[in-house]
Amino acid sequence: MNGRSFVKMHGLGNDFVVIDAREEAFTPTEDQSRLIADRRFGIGCDQFIIIEKSQNPNANAFMRIKNADGSEVGACGNATRCIASILMNETGQDTVTVETLAGFLKVSKEENGLITANMGPALLDWKDIPLSEERDTLNTGIKLPPLRNPVCVNMGNPHAVFFVEDAEAIELEALGPRLEHHPLFPELANISVASLVGDNHIRLRVFERGVGITSACGSGACAAAVAASRRGLTDKKVQVDLDGGPLFIHWQEDNTVLMTGPVSKVFEGHIAPELL
Repeated sequence: MNGRSFVKMHGLGNDFVVIDAREEAFTPTEDQSRLIADRRFGIGCDQFIIIEKSQNPNANAFMRIKNADGSEVGACGNATRCIASILMNETGQDTVTVETLAGFLKVSKEENGLITANMGPALLDWKDIPLSEERDTLNTGIKLPPLRNPVCVNMGNPHAVFFVEDAEAIELEALGPRLEHHPLFPELANISVASLVGDNHIRLRVFERGVGITSACGSGACAAAVAASRRGLTDKKVQVDLDGGPLFIHWQEDNTVLMTGPVSKVFEGHIAPELL
């Protein structure tokens, strides 16, 4: 059959088109990536993932991440778990290492079938977010009513977490695009609204840069957990409920963040040549 084979996967509804380019290189243009990600004219996904060979012997593979708008990003927690599950099935190993632009991520399979990814360190300095000027990242100060004063965290990509009384009541569809492009964020930012729904239990909604509102955002859940702990709202182990379901986050003493959740394979197929 003509065209490139792909696998459709998701983590809590955050969905991906995955192409294995380890044997046959694949370097889509931004236009091709946008078309494949389009839910009407292409296959449809939040992120388009390309598995490549890693040049580092300590990594099982390199994961390249394209947002639905064609832009390339450094991290995607749900995709990391999905790609790791592919590599685990190939190797029979319960632990693999996935290389990304954000670094090397160790991923392991739990006894309950869930998958845990070490998403690396939480970066908290304003230069590391990055912000366009020096600010206290615990109280960044920007506002767009009713949202104000987010905590900023970089988890391989920039996040601004706004704590609110009721995350469900926020019109994130309208506020997200404006805050994503705030002048303080030279590389744009993922915009989250978070509310406490119990002890060490967070409700989170995320507007992902280059994508829009997604069912789940792994790096966003990590950022929210770190932000809540920094504000003194939770301990360092929390449950984060996203639209697609829960993720379990542990901000460890070494500053790295563990994210645990499920992965799902939906179907396999071939991309028609006219999309390539």
